[in-house]
Amino acid sequence: MWRGRWRTAGSALLRVIVVWAVSTLTMLVLAGVLPDFRLQSGDGDSITQIGLTAAWGAGAFGLLSALVWPLLVRALLLVPALVLGLLVFFLNGSLLLIALSLVPAGRGEVAPDTAVVVAAVMSAVASATSTALAVRDDEAYRRRLYRLADRRRRRQRGPGAPGAGEAAPGMVFLQLDGVGYEVLRGAAASGLMPTVADWLGRSHRLTPWHTDWSSQTGASQLGILHGSTFDVPAFRWYEKDTGEVMVCNRPTSAAELQRRAVARTRDGGLLTLDGASRGNLFSGGADQLALVLSVSARRGRANRSRAGYFAYFSDPANAVRTAVSFVAEAGREIGQSIRSRLRGDGPRVARGGLYPLIRAFATVVERDVVVAAVIGDMLAGRAAVYADLVGYDEVAHHSGPHGRDTDQVLARLDRSLALISRVAEHAPREYRIVLLSDHGQSPGETFLGRYGLTLKDLVRAGCGLPVPRRAGRTHSGAEARAAVLAALRRPVEEDEEARPGPGLLDPVVLASGNLGLISFPDIAGRATRERIERAHPALIPTLANHPGVGFLLVDGEVLGPGGAVARLAVPGEAEELLAPFGPGAARAVRRTDSFPHAADIMVNSAYDPLTGAVHAFEEQIGSHGGLGGEQARPFLMWPTVLSEPVPIPEPVPIPEPVPIPEPAPGPVPEPGVGAELVGAEAVHGVLRRWLREADGPQVPLQDPRPEGATGASLPPVGAPVQDENR
Repeated sequence: MWRGRWRTAGSALLRVIVVWAVSTLTMLVLAGVLPDFRLQSGDGDSITQIGLTAAWGAGAFGLLSALVWPLLVRALLLVPALVLGLLVFFLNGSLLLIALSLVPAGRGEVAPDTAVVVAAVMSAVASATSTALAVRDDEAYRRRLYRLADRRRRRQRGPGAPGAGEAAPGMVFLQLDGVGYEVLRGAAASGLMPTVADWLGRSHRLTPWHTDWSSQTGASQLGILHGSTFDVPAFRWYEKDTGEVMVCNRPTSAAELQRRAVARTRDGGLLTLDGASRGNLFSGGADQLALVLSVSARRGRANRSRAGYFAYFSDPANAVRTAVSFVAEAGREIGQSIRSRLRGDGPRVARGGLYPLIRAFATVVERDVVVAAVIGDMLAGRAAVYADLVGYDEVAHHSGPHGRDTDQVLARLDRSLALISRVAEHAPREYRIVLLSDHGQSPGETFLGRYGLTLKDLVRAGCGLPVPRRAGRTHSGAEARAAVLAALRRPVEEDEEARPGPGLLDPVVLASGNLGLISFPDIAGRATRERIERAHPALIPTLANHPGVGFLLVDGEVLGPGGAVARLAVPGEAEELLAPFGPGAARAVRRTDSFPHAADIMVNSAYDPLTGAVHAFEEQIGSHGGLGGEQARPFLMWPTVLSEPVPIPEPVPIPEPVPIPEPAPGPVPEPGVGAELVGAEAVHGVLRRWLREADGPQVPLQDPRPEGATGASLPPVGAPVQDENR
């Protein structure tokens, strides 16, 4: 035992010496190259003296980085996260200035701006050297991970506490935002994602599932984490009773949606028992939070959503590496955009302004912080982890869901999966890794690009209102933009024109991918077709017969081109009219029609079944939010040790008893759906079942209500009821 400990200590000391030596050589090289950096006195020194000065400076910088840097990051944790990332270089440069001031006889001197460059290079070289040594000494790396995991496990449970022995398997749910079923299959088959391909060939299986009409992260993730997608008709919508525009990626709206879901299900969420939520819109009831939008607007000690930043940036090497990658990714986006423009690629949307920085944040900063948090959760032995990686979704909105830009993102995501898989081998408990997505992406030219006007312009024309000569653009509502603004502590707000003022009679027109929502603030409640036609006789024909519009939903009726009308209450009518939009389309529209906050007119863009193309009402050439194409077919990929993800009826608690309606006579089957999962609520039920399976043998699922009882059900026995505002 002692021999092993001495060997471990000797290996660690050897690595420190090697890193110190490499850092010293790096400092010597930089001093010879950079004019404002010197390591000798004004009278000149011998080569030996200069080498000793470099060794002293490198050692002092290394010690300060190890001891002072974590304290600096903790002190600056209240600074907006994106600002902290940009401060990395300057903080590191300041540490180098302090280190050189400790060199005897004042031999070390560097200009402040040069210090930033020297510190960044030295941190990067030290990190690369340390990583290379750890890879070469695989046993040392393995022992270090085991010691870290064992120490964390003992600290959490205690050596004599119940459950301190062999733990039940944990679950890691990794959401690849916006990656559709066919995209993942193609990436695995082509070798673009070798980790995914290896899992599919060895340990996992893959299946698609169907979203609701609102095929976007807000609805899907709320359903997956909290078991309810009720009354979430789109990514953004207008609520007449409050006069507010709800936006899924606005922190206040996300918090309210989570509160409503918890009240409806009377359950805290999927992650209430020793769970962690990383990079999500909603918490899922987890105690451990990082980059969770629904709590990002909170202040004080109760808000731990920013803890992931400290855990990651407390290592200066991580901070510098991510900052360098951030700059490189922004440059990559600028280069790709210029090449796309020079080639004349189409369709195309604007990719200037702040977008390169937003893309870099999503594909680098958020990915690195979320992956590091997941690794920490596994080493800490947490029972359930749910994390969202948004990089593909953000890039696909602006570059399209297929192409070189998105292929590069998928390849980097696969490397992150490989890293998580390797770390899982050293975790204190077995982990079962489940991959899933919240929606897919459908390609297509924007509505504005194809027809030269926005949906709002078309609505105003149909209402007889003046239309601006120059069409305005509807900004993209991608999740990454909200994450950046939350990191900067700036609220996600809609344009002023989207908010009706007192007495304003103009319709409110909002976009959610290729789904548009039109509301009339001056009409109380949901407007009937007759009421709309009296106020604006030309509006509905203008919309229904426009070539860029697929169908409308108006108060229980589906309206198509050429005067086609289908009543949702009549079996078979809507199924026939909506058949081009895929199996399950009528079911999805029928469910949305039952929402209290469904818009007066809901507009789905046209869809080409041959190309899979839709027309987004936002500035996105890869979009999601409505019906049509791959956007409604995300995937679920699970280890074969778990049960099949077939829908199993589970009691869904609701606040008040309601009568169970008699089934409609002669239901028309919807081909192609079969036993596949339909809706995020069904996915939630499957994930809950898998969590129960991980805890041990389970009794058959039963409805806990007494035989013959109807109405509300109670949550499963032992399920905690959590207040998400705790």
